[in-house]
Amino acid sequence: MNVVCVDIGSTYTKAAVVDVATGSLLATAQAPTTADVVDGVLAATAGFDDVAVVACSSAGGGLRLVVVGYEELISAEAGHRAALSAGARVVHVAAGRLDDAALALLRNIAPDVVLLVGGTDGGEASVLRHNAAALAGMDWSVPIVLAGNAAVRDEVAAVLRDGGLPVSEAANVLPDIGRLAPESARTAIREVFLEHVIGGSRLSRDPRLRTWVRAVTPDSVLEGVSVLAGLRSAAAVPGVVVLDVGGATTDVYCVPDPDAEQATLGREAVGVPARRRTVEGDLGVSSSVEDLRAAARAEGLGVGDDPLSLGEAAATVALRRHLRAEGAYGPGGAGARGVGLVVLSGGVFRHADPAAVDGVVARLAADRGGAGSVLTGTQVVVDRRYVLAAAGLLATDYPVAAAGLLRELAG
Repeated sequence: MNVVCVDIGSTYTKAAVVDVATGSLLATAQAPTTADVVDGVLAATAGFDDVAVVACSSAGGGLRLVVVGYEELISAEAGHRAALSAGARVVHVAAGRLDDAALALLRNIAPDVVLLVGGTDGGEASVLRHNAAALAGMDWSVPIVLAGNAAVRDEVAAVLRDGGLPVSEAANVLPDIGRLAPESARTAIREVFLEHVIGGSRLSRDPRLRTWVRAVTPDSVLEGVSVLAGLRSAAAVPGVVVLDVGGATTDVYCVPDPDAEQATLGREAVGVPARRRTVEGDLGVSSSVEDLRAAARAEGLGVGDDPLSLGEAAATVALRRHLRAEGAYGPGGAGARGVGLVVLSGGVFRHADPAAVDGVVARLAADRGGAGSVLTGTQVVVDRRYVLAAAGLLATDYPVAAAGLLRELAG
């Protein structure tokens, strides 16, 4: 049996036909992502007759998320943490009581989803109540993920629904002072993406899209990276980092060697996620290229005009940011330890001359801003067949096929 795995990206739609009995990659194709993304899927899969389609999507640059909360810094941090694993990007944070100007700004931003937070469980609730009433009175239909004070959750959800808004309830992202718990909100955001973005009319009115798409692309790639790390479990240094540079975002995936983490962090390693990801919505080489240039300048980096130079800048900034986030897990940054393989993914690397890519790798390894700590002395490969997303799509139903796809990368 063959399955065609499709990744609907912001720039290109990629297809890979896989024999799920063996994990053999039978054929690949790509086509530009179209305004109605189904047209791009049909173009990429033309000639693959009578083959089941499974897909993931990051079209449109992922899910545009606005956070509405009580206090700006805490709300922003909660929103970013909840957005990361959902393949979303935070485009605005509103804090305090929403007034007419704030509501007008929200309408102009036109987010895909609003994450409504505020108050610890049993704590301050007046701002959350006010903001729910304000959103309910806006006469719009943007989905709301409600992840605030649990003591008033039912009341606030009822106000939002009475205003005609789709509401997904989640556990409080800030249940106690100083403790963020974004996991439940992440799950709700992913469900909103599948139901309201994939199942809605923004990307296509064709009902086939909803039957094809199983996940947000970063989720599929993370599953694939986890399979890859499993294949390398017997290696001397089994951990894996993947740098995936796309047209709208650059994502960093990290599955370190758990033994190395335990040795580095000691008992603090208990509770550290076994796999991590950061999604940088301002580091794309096409649709967010001006944001990429600004981010590179802020890091003291120069950036050229050709695709590979842009990809190098995106990879450098994204890896630096990822390692800063990893620093929260303990001394030295957990992601800098226990990594024996770095994978470069994305069209800018796949289609570049191998010698030019070697130059990029050398400069990344020499980076004193952080990236060098991961790449120095580490095996680096390019996912030239672009199989990580496909492996992730197959991992649950066809684990043998997922592993087969990745054996070449695992070395």
